[in-house]
Amino acid sequence: MDAIYKNIQDSISEGEKLLAVLIDPDKFLLEKTFNFIDKVNKSIATHIFVGGSLVEEGVTEELVLELKKYTNLPVVLFPGDVTQITNKADALLFLSLLSGRNPEYLIGKHIRAVSKLKGSSLEVIPTGYILIESGKVTAVEKVTGTKPIMRNNLHNIIDTAIAGQLLGMKLIYLEAGSGAKYGLTKEIIKAVKNELQVPLIVGGGLRTKLQIENAYEAGADIVVIGTAFEDDESFFDELLK
Repeated sequence: MDAIYKNIQDSISEGEKLLAVLIDPDKFLLEKTFNFIDKVNKSIATHIFVGGSLVEEGVTEELVLELKKYTNLPVVLFPGDVTQITNKADALLFLSLLSGRNPEYLIGKHIRAVSKLKGSSLEVIPTGYILIESGKVTAVEKVTGTKPIMRNNLHNIIDTAIAGQLLGMKLIYLEAGSGAKYGLTKEIIKAVKNELQVPLIVGGGLRTKLQIENAYEAGADIVVIGTAFEDDESFFDELLK
């Protein structure tokens, strides 16, 4: 039941850096799936994350089923709401928005999800989700009604990540938000990584291969790209195996 998380741990222990491609079902055309996944399969991508802030019920499952026709990469749910949970995926990032103080996104949504997860084969991975201010108001901020942690408040960012680890989170996800004006700095990533014993995911504002490499160098174990390929699928040409 913990195959995907164990694989992440094993990969990290072997020095491998992981890359997740985030697909928002609300922005993705199903008819593009084959050509798109062909590019993903030829790239250094190791995981596919699926989810968005606003997605109609049923759309996520339809996309997951289509993706799994063309790839053996793990398909992991990155849900913005309970309605995006589908048993057709391989795993679920059970996200708790630690940077905000809206109880719905700290525990409320999770309680509602339990009935969907009972008897499910989904591998559930508790994940501390920390939104960092990125120079623009993100969809996450709008939907959750919460404010991100200011990027210059490094002490608060670090303590929030440590608190998530102490609460038992198996992953910590530092997020600048989709379409972030400013990505996370190497200083932020390094400072958080130095305090963690669990894998660190970094996403938001990563639009070039150099930015991805800088995130790895600073300590990110998993880098997530989304907007980069939404704007230009040729970006995958820079990430060939």
